[in-house]
Amino acid sequence: MSAIPAEESDQLLIRPLGAGQEVGRSCIILEFKGRKIMLDCGIHPGLEGMDALPYIDLIDPAEIDLLLISHFHLDHCGALPWFLQKTSFKGRTFMTHATKAIYRWLLSDYVKVSNISADDMLYTETDLEESMDKIETINFHEVKEVAGIKFWCYHAGHVLGAAMFMIEIAGVKLLYTGDFSRQEDRHLMAAEIPNIKPDILIIESTYGTHIHEKREEREARFCNTVHDIVNRGGRGLIPVFALGRAQELLLILDEYWQNHPELHDIPIYYASSLAKKCMAVYQTYVNAMNDKIRKQININNPFVFKHISNLKSMDHFDDIGPSVVMASPGMMQSGLSRELFESWCTDKRNGVIIAGYCVEGTLAKHIMSEPEEITTMSGQKLPLKMSVDYISFSAHTDYQQTSEFIRALKPPHVILVHGEQNEMARLKAALIREYEDNDEVHIEVHNPRNTEAVTLNFRGEKLAKVMGFLADKKPEQGQRVSGILVKRNFNYHILSPCDLSNYTDLAMSTVKQTQAIPYTGPFNLLYYQLQKLTGDVEELEIQEKPALKVFKNITVIQEPGMVVLEWLANPSNDMYADTVTTVILEVQSNPKIRKGAVQKASKKLEMHIYSKRLEIMLQDIFGEECVSVKDGSVLSVTVDGKTANINLDTRTVECEEGSEDDESLREMRAVVWRPVRACLAGALCLGLECCFSGTPSLRCDVLNRGFSGYNTRWAKIILPRLIRKGNNLDNPVVVTIFFGANDSALKDENPKQHIPLEEYVANLKSMVQYLKSVDVPEHRVILITPPPLCETAWEKECIMQGWKINRLNSVVGEYASVCLQVAQDCGTDVLDLWTMMQKDNEDFSSYLSSDGLHLSPKGNEFLFLHLWPLIEKKVSSLPLLLPYWKDVAEAQPELSLLGDGDH
Repeated sequence: MSAIPAEESDQLLIRPLGAGQEVGRSCIILEFKGRKIMLDCGIHPGLEGMDALPYIDLIDPAEIDLLLISHFHLDHCGALPWFLQKTSFKGRTFMTHATKAIYRWLLSDYVKVSNISADDMLYTETDLEESMDKIETINFHEVKEVAGIKFWCYHAGHVLGAAMFMIEIAGVKLLYTGDFSRQEDRHLMAAEIPNIKPDILIIESTYGTHIHEKREEREARFCNTVHDIVNRGGRGLIPVFALGRAQELLLILDEYWQNHPELHDIPIYYASSLAKKCMAVYQTYVNAMNDKIRKQININNPFVFKHISNLKSMDHFDDIGPSVVMASPGMMQSGLSRELFESWCTDKRNGVIIAGYCVEGTLAKHIMSEPEEITTMSGQKLPLKMSVDYISFSAHTDYQQTSEFIRALKPPHVILVHGEQNEMARLKAALIREYEDNDEVHIEVHNPRNTEAVTLNFRGEKLAKVMGFLADKKPEQGQRVSGILVKRNFNYHILSPCDLSNYTDLAMSTVKQTQAIPYTGPFNLLYYQLQKLTGDVEELEIQEKPALKVFKNITVIQEPGMVVLEWLANPSNDMYADTVTTVILEVQSNPKIRKGAVQKASKKLEMHIYSKRLEIMLQDIFGEECVSVKDGSVLSVTVDGKTANINLDTRTVECEEGSEDDESLREMRAVVWRPVRACLAGALCLGLECCFSGTPSLRCDVLNRGFSGYNTRWAKIILPRLIRKGNNLDNPVVVTIFFGANDSALKDENPKQHIPLEEYVANLKSMVQYLKSVDVPEHRVILITPPPLCETAWEKECIMQGWKINRLNSVVGEYASVCLQVAQDCGTDVLDLWTMMQKDNEDFSSYLSSDGLHLSPKGNEFLFLHLWPLIEKKVSSLPLLLPYWKDVAEAQPELSLLGDGDH
């Protein structure tokens, strides 16, 4: 079976524009998910002018989103001013603070000492200066994000400020080491091993399979060689880069001279035009060095040398007798090191020590082959008689360090760069051999040439994080979480609409619809007809005008000669508004209804009218082709081959047999039910008063005083108006106090109804105390906790109303808990409705109405069944005020019902 081809966006491409099977002009292009990154932008030390640049002509600089510079060596940053100033690059550039500080002076020196014509120069001092403003800095381990690309850096050793960059795009991680060293030296710490495993490792291969000699042996050989040169009356030249290994060698020589008094008369010079500036930078960034230097700085600055002097140019140098000069540049292509070499190479007493890596095509690399003569910058031939020694202090990893680093990270893909072709090939072969018999670790090793691309496929899962309000409560297994899917760069989030403005630049808008309908009839007649339709009509007053709230979301306001409908536009509300409009128009146009001559028969629904209304509504939702009429009393809705049937006689929605577990069909059934309810109004509004209507009525009267929207603060105020002190016959037998759902509203979103928890407790206790003062003792009081809140349904209600989420079930639970405590403290009975409805993680949504807040008929029945036993204990001993029906005298009922009251 052939592999499924990867999408183009799943392909990650790595292409060296420099440092591919060579050392010099490091420049790696990374492309993934429509993002492009450039890693380093250096020049080739052995080439000049445009020839020294990476193969930039293969890319469009304007498409590069991000440029990361690993360290300040010219082969890694030497082309940066040219790229920033001379191309169409518009992305962002980052390097560490120390790298930026040294970059400025090092490239300034490069511009000054380059031995080429002004026309061949890549950039000027002005270009360099202007490029500084385009470079941003990053701290080690600081995470930054540009265009969805996350990146951070680790210490790389090698030179001061050198960084290894970890890059993450769409969950795929890549580590670029730049030049790094895993061996701590006199002033730099070893490169860190990241604690995050990358999917791809781009790693230098400078030394291939070579193993470095031990540091102590190398330093001893270096010091002995320098000592031998000056002992024979010679001059020792150590060509180095102005910054990097130079500071390490200066520390070694200064310590060696300090320990050998016989050498104190022999001068050591640090010959660089940048000497003072460079040392100032090193003295500034000691905190970026190892522990030894950081501890020593508390006593004295190790970079203030006792036996080393700065030499700015040959004009200030008295070349008399033996001396040691450390001069830049390191490969002697030009500058002070080249001048001194040409001046001293003909004397066999003198010696040159090559202390770092040398690139092919440079003078330093050439003299390591011990030629008999060399060519000066002016073209003159000179015999080479001075001694040439190679003692590598190059802070690059050897094979042992490279292998251990890869073994620690175990990246699936290793890309070798920054190494000569043969060395790189040997390293690749060695790494393949190391892992070829390892069944647990599979590593692919690549060593691309310049401009050759390595293509890797990464097809990761798309994960969406639930954030904000939706994440406040951990969902139960199987629970559906609904929200808005937001994609930002490569991250997916599921948010509640109310959180959009908090986590994105988006805002949620609502559209308020207003519709004026001619109406000249009585407003109470409209109330009656709408109540028949929905059973859920609330009387209001808006700006001193009579108004109704229908279906919880449609407001009907009486105006002269008309009524005005207002609602927040959404598919559900629009449908309800259409229904209310139909009722208003029918009341206005039907003379029988206007005259109030409503016969009992007219209470039956005219099915042919309502079925037509329902058919039109369903066609608006699903499309005309999806809705059909069967047998006059059944409407059929078919979507994607799945059918739901609406029986107009029974007012039910039925699905095909055997499809009860089909999630999409259940969804469709729920959507279909809304217009059925709107048109047929089949819901029975069963309130608590209905449950109590017959139970204790022969012994006492039941008074149900519900206060919609009230909280305990307001209830405490009106309680004295409801219950006053009177004679014993008028005292209530039982008083239930049922508050908390409104008190527990969130303060920030619903400050009007919200009551702080402490005040809620105080208010409950105050009401119990007041009842006691009017001869209703504690044992006659029953506290009822607020019921649980169905957050999913309430969220939908809030969205329809255009509110932010203003209630949470966990907060309601806190109010229920303190209600229990108040009952215990005051000695009253209590019904813990919040806990009982959620017992054994039962789905309690059926106990609540569609808004998830108010009790449904089933919820009222649940409340009655658990409340009545508490009430019954208090009323069962009361005498009968009226006889049971069986005891009523058949012949003379008046005697039983209107007797002397003793019966």
